[in-house]
Amino acid sequence: MAFTSKYLTSAAGLAMSAAMLVAAPAAAQDQADDAGDNAASQDEGGLGTIIVTAQRREQNIQDVPISVTAISDDQLNAIGSGGQDIRALSGRVPSLVVESSFGRTFPRFYIRGLGNTDFDFNASQPVSLVYDDVVLENPILKGFPVFDMQQVEVLRGPQGTLFGRNTPAGIVKFDSVTPQDITEGYVRASYGRFNNINAEGAINLPLGDQFSIRASALYQRQSNFVDNVTPAGTVEDAFGGYEDIALRIQALANPTDNLEILLTGQMRDLDGTARLFRANNFTRGEEGLNENFDRFTVNTDGQNDQSLETYNATGKITWDLGPVSLISVTSFWEGESTSVGDVDGGFGANFLPAGLFGPGQIPFTAETRDTVPELDQVTQELRLASNGDGPLSYQLGFFYFEEDLIIRSDNYSTLGDPLNAPGGVNIVVTQFQTSEAYGLFGSATYDLTDQLSITGGIRYNDDKRTFEVIRSQDTQFPTFLQNPLGTVTREVKDDTITWDGSITYEASDDVNLYARVARGYRAPSIQGRILFPPATATPLEDGVSVADSETITSYEAGLKSTLLDGRARFNLSAYYYDLNDAQLTAVGGDVNANRVINADNVRGYGFEMDAEFAPTDQLLLTASLSYNDTEIQDDDLTTAACGGVRVDTFPDVSLCTVLDPIVTAAAPFSAAIVSIDGNSLPQSPKWIANWTARYDFPVGDGEIYLFTDWAYRSKINFFLYESVEFNDDRQLEGGVRIGYQKDDYEIAGFVRNITNDTSAVSGIDFNNLTAMVNEPRIWGIEASVRF
Repeated sequence: MAFTSKYLTSAAGLAMSAAMLVAAPAAAQDQADDAGDNAASQDEGGLGTIIVTAQRREQNIQDVPISVTAISDDQLNAIGSGGQDIRALSGRVPSLVVESSFGRTFPRFYIRGLGNTDFDFNASQPVSLVYDDVVLENPILKGFPVFDMQQVEVLRGPQGTLFGRNTPAGIVKFDSVTPQDITEGYVRASYGRFNNINAEGAINLPLGDQFSIRASALYQRQSNFVDNVTPAGTVEDAFGGYEDIALRIQALANPTDNLEILLTGQMRDLDGTARLFRANNFTRGEEGLNENFDRFTVNTDGQNDQSLETYNATGKITWDLGPVSLISVTSFWEGESTSVGDVDGGFGANFLPAGLFGPGQIPFTAETRDTVPELDQVTQELRLASNGDGPLSYQLGFFYFEEDLIIRSDNYSTLGDPLNAPGGVNIVVTQFQTSEAYGLFGSATYDLTDQLSITGGIRYNDDKRTFEVIRSQDTQFPTFLQNPLGTVTREVKDDTITWDGSITYEASDDVNLYARVARGYRAPSIQGRILFPPATATPLEDGVSVADSETITSYEAGLKSTLLDGRARFNLSAYYYDLNDAQLTAVGGDVNANRVINADNVRGYGFEMDAEFAPTDQLLLTASLSYNDTEIQDDDLTTAACGGVRVDTFPDVSLCTVLDPIVTAAAPFSAAIVSIDGNSLPQSPKWIANWTARYDFPVGDGEIYLFTDWAYRSKINFFLYESVEFNDDRQLEGGVRIGYQKDDYEIAGFVRNITNDTSAVSGIDFNNLTAMVNEPRIWGIEASVRF
């Protein structure tokens, strides 16, 4: 551990340098208005106080012994310009990455390098999403739009006591604006490139002294803007469009002075283009996107579309009993979704005459659809929280979770064959999964002195999952590729204790120091997307994989400071974690496979810094910086690398240039098996930085403002193995917003990805060198009014 002191010293130096030198950081906290639109209050001539609920109670962010960042309205409005979805949060706070191979329906979150590249609809993620006190477990729920928000908080590190299961990496927490006892509302709408419309609004109505309602809505649409070019001809503006609608209705009742009942109903309806896969946009033996890449052109002979519907009903009851309050949160979510894509990313196949396949080599066709015909999630939490201002505060609770999920995966005969028409389904896999979990938890904070406090918590977790999968196919489909397996079943269960402990010391009125140790847990998981397991599969080798539960122990220390008479804020944390039996996902290889494996250990360390500075009342600067170093530690862990191809395509039959030690060499249509011991985790950049600046100057009765925000991430690797091709060196995206405000009216122009940064964000490796890329430059104009 000799590196620790050196690392901490250099980390602190880098963070301080960034805070002092960067002149355009991460987003201004708006002033709170009577409607409670913002959880930050700004005093005259200062930054004010940011209130968060990272510990399930309202606290000054400077007093919370957790590495946490609150994203303000300014930043949410900026990054949401032009219809951006939840993936726009990626890189906007320290240590957070968000990506997807499904587009808007299925985001994957990573904190401190910990995430999951699994693309199946039952994927388990180590980053939990909590939306209005309700955990959203299934991936199709995690993309629920962000609108009419009071605040978004990112909690880094294990949150295994108050939030529970599947939180070893952290939590992204969304809190929407709740009904108030005043009449107010807003409408905001923009129009931009590609006929992009982004509109949201809310209205709040008090109905008597004891009842109020709030209705809010979001509408996003965009026209297709990507041409599809194949030998059959060019279809202009074939892909890239979508229509996304979300609604929320809330009713708040206060039948007595000590009883509050909040009822919420939500829905989302999405139709549009799925993720665009781009065949051979990497070149074998070279880094970066090649000359085949054209942002506005693809070459695909398969289908591409997706749709999603989700519905929610939640009831929250808060009963003030004097010394304590009893809080009950009951929620039901249901949903259905389908997404189909031409996974090979091109047209034709190598066995066709020249000119009828491409771009580049297409060894075989691959077109698949994944569908969730039914998803039901029920959660119930009961929590007892102490009231009062004494030295002891505590929370006790019970949590229950149940999910029923059906997934159907279809393989298409894109080219057809003598027995199947083009576009016909020839393989069907249906998964049935039931998950059940409950937890008992307690947490307490005790103020030992006016300056020193300690917090400790513990939780008992019990998880059970049953799984059944059935694979069938057209009886006349060529059996050399695949045989029916019939029905395969699995069951996993586990119970464990998670906990956390922290100490906070108020070194002065403006500086808090803290240290925290926490244990987190992810429940065991099953992966059974067996469209293409080996044809000779036996009951012991049927393509269904199981991963044991993973546990993490994390050590964290930090400081939180307010400087320059409240005009500056500087927070810094450093951490080290051991993740045992780490659940990893191996994708690709010979076929479009997806399996879960356990690594003995993953080690990670790093730091996070948040800084804000208001040198004048008109100028606000903030900056964030994080460093994350991860390493897989398992001498015996191997995985299939990129797919094997035909001998006449590449002499050594390996699709990509593998950099890891080869255990078993590649053969025709058989991927190399490589050791991944010592590799970093996929989608885990070492560096993430973001910065914004806002400057206001008065014009008449109003003001003109300029706002800019930038996000940078360093190199990422797409898979568990390392290769020359499947990575991206860096990404830097910026936005600019210029507007005029007067009273409750605002008009602004904006540009997103202003430099038109072009970066690969993921890849597909089993067929050819397929790429997925970031969003193009968007510009537009926006107007809003509050009433």
